[in-house]
Amino acid sequence: MKYVLYMISLAGLLLTIVPPFLFFRGTITFAEQNTLMLIGFLAWFLSAWFWLGKRAQQKIEA
Repeated sequence: MKYVLYMISLAGLLLTIVPPFLFFRGTITFAEQNTLMLIGFLAWFLSAWFWLGKRAQQKIEA
């Protein structure tokens, strides 16, 4: 399960980084860029929320 969340968050992060470069090259439109970045934003924050910061909490408890 944790591996799946890592992969979803990585895909979301890529969807927030790559579309501006594609728009700059003229490959996609501005509306497509905004849609992809919104999907990436939601994927990142919804998936990373479950695993981000877990290691720091485990070290404090130990």
